[in-house]
Amino acid sequence: MKITINSFANGSPIPAKFAFGRIPTKGRFALSRNVNPSIAWSNAPEGTKSFAITCHDPDVPSSGEDVNQEGKTVPADLPRVDFYHWVVVNIPANVSEIPEGADSLGVTAKGKTAGQRSYGTTGINSYTDWFAGDDEMGGKYGGYDGPCPPWNDSIIHHYHFIVYALDINQLDLHGPFTGADALAAMKGHVLAKVSHIGTYSMNPDVVALAV
Repeated sequence: MKITINSFANGSPIPAKFAFGRIPTKGRFALSRNVNPSIAWSNAPEGTKSFAITCHDPDVPSSGEDVNQEGKTVPADLPRVDFYHWVVVNIPANVSEIPEGADSLGVTAKGKTAGQRSYGTTGINSYTDWFAGDDEMGGKYGGYDGPCPPWNDSIIHHYHFIVYALDINQLDLHGPFTGADALAAMKGHVLAKVSHIGTYSMNPDVVALAV
């Protein structure tokens, strides 16, 4: 099975166009264009009845105590957790691509509505939890919302775009399901999976070291 994301090479930095946040000319943070990259797949195994897609960042700080705090740095040895940026399930077997911009063309305060699309069914991403309790941004964030790691994190974050070939037409998922919900529903139904990884940082010092 093959995955194709033409917008950035496997293992290379993700362009800011596809991120939720970017490094501004002045200051610490600016909203970015938040466009979903095109993602295509081919050579699925025999017996594939549907596909699913997730994008997650396993490098998110397990504690927010030092996150985006002036005069502090999120240490590299802090335990990290998964943060889901995209969850799509019940993609028909005859679909082999989600075009650039089809699922997101900008930041939507309080989140885009999850649910049925022409290419499948979107769940909610982890910005739902991140913005919980925020009067201006709090809500259920459906579909794709791109990278926005802490601007004071000491490590580069890695974004795993994964396509799963499944032996089932429909996963039994309803309402605002999460990435963890999707993975649990897929258990025992995955015929193959393939991934493409991009990197991103909002810390200028980290970005400079990576060049």
